[in-house]
Amino acid sequence: MALHAKLTREILKGPSGPKVGAFFDLDQTLLAGFSATAFFRERLLSGRMGPREVSDTLLGALSFGVGRMGFSGFVTATTAAYRGMAESVMEEIGEEVFEKHLATAIYPESRALVRAHQEMGHTVAIISSATRYQTEPLARDFGIEHVLCTELEVEDGIFTGRVVQPTCYGEGKAHAAIGLSESHDLDLGESYFYTDSHEDVPLLNVVGRPRPLNPNARLAQIAKERQWPVRRFHSRGTPSAGDLVRTGLFLGSVIPSIWAGVTAGLVNGSQREAINMLGSVWGDLATSLAGVDLRVDGEEHLWSHRPAVFIFNHQSGLDPVLMVKLVRRDVTGVGKQELKRNPIFGPLFAAVGTVFIDRGNREKAIEGLKPAVQALREGRSLMIAPEGTRSNTPRLGAFKKGAFHIAMQAGVPIVPVVFRNVLDALPKHALVVRPATVEAVVLPPVETQGWTRENLDDEIKAIRDRYLEVLDG
Repeated sequence: MALHAKLTREILKGPSGPKVGAFFDLDQTLLAGFSATAFFRERLLSGRMGPREVSDTLLGALSFGVGRMGFSGFVTATTAAYRGMAESVMEEIGEEVFEKHLATAIYPESRALVRAHQEMGHTVAIISSATRYQTEPLARDFGIEHVLCTELEVEDGIFTGRVVQPTCYGEGKAHAAIGLSESHDLDLGESYFYTDSHEDVPLLNVVGRPRPLNPNARLAQIAKERQWPVRRFHSRGTPSAGDLVRTGLFLGSVIPSIWAGVTAGLVNGSQREAINMLGSVWGDLATSLAGVDLRVDGEEHLWSHRPAVFIFNHQSGLDPVLMVKLVRRDVTGVGKQELKRNPIFGPLFAAVGTVFIDRGNREKAIEGLKPAVQALREGRSLMIAPEGTRSNTPRLGAFKKGAFHIAMQAGVPIVPVVFRNVLDALPKHALVVRPATVEAVVLPPVETQGWTRENLDDEIKAIRDRYLEVLDG
């Protein structure tokens, strides 16, 4: 199921091969907002900037903004304080900024564009006026080999305080792209360039397929005059009023769900029926009000073997709601101890029998899983994320062994559920749910009868490899 088929159709029907270049600007193109702002904020709040550097940066930004200083002068003014600093310090900060701020600001649509170009064998590059400390962590996450950016001079691993000329801005960006095309024999007439800024017109004029993306006012006007196709993404950045309303309805959906569950429990005299009704109503109502369209492939595997341990890749705080919507009845979950303290969902998850574990204490965690094994033996299924924690990106994390040990002890199968695109709706650390189409691929149950402690690592690897196949498909 291609969720962004309309967006990528032009690419997938166009020329293929490495002679076609696909150049992507960074800020407001691959991600919402500005990487330099996140970089500045992180360094400031962590105490890594002195008063002089803060002052120089703010004055430089102001002078550049009002046109009193060119881009090269701005970069020189704001990075002069790096003189004498080890380059490794900035590399470390760059990784930290990506993990904390930039990873969740990436447009899902831009991910789809990059992936489409990669599938066509195009030569993909990030081309940005930012430094490589801002761009390279993102390039690694995307699997983009080429990074063209503004370079700071380094000698023996130490910044000199000087900027390498020309900077990758305006004409300098066109110069950098032409340089890559010459060294890799690209056909610029067949190549693409995605950007939001009118300052990139020199490179837009060079490529045969200029593609303004989230353009500012001046670029939007130029695009209109030259009939360049324009796209705008709203999946990241400042939420709309509709997003805020939908999020409020999503959070509020727990109240009617509880009432439905209590009513069903009283009528039937059954606590389990109350929990089943609560969960199924909540899963359907919450996703519907949030504008989340869940599309399921392999739905028959959800019901073929019960009880079972249902595992899922953990990308979002939305995952538990989606799992409840899928599994629907006779199920409980395993969650981290911190979740119990959540004022909204903590009491709810506790009331339905969620098993909370202390991930910081291995012995307590193992002891805490005993109720989960007992629940399986009593006929209830279990939902658990083997990664243990949410990811900032779609990349799959390492699998912990807890879920698999539980399935072995209870003698029940593992049912893998692979989520795609949940980050589109609610990335890690986000507070607002946005409308999105989410895919769930339910794989056939995996029997655990013949598993042993000796072959457990191989069995886990085989299951994780299936996740990778689906996520890469």
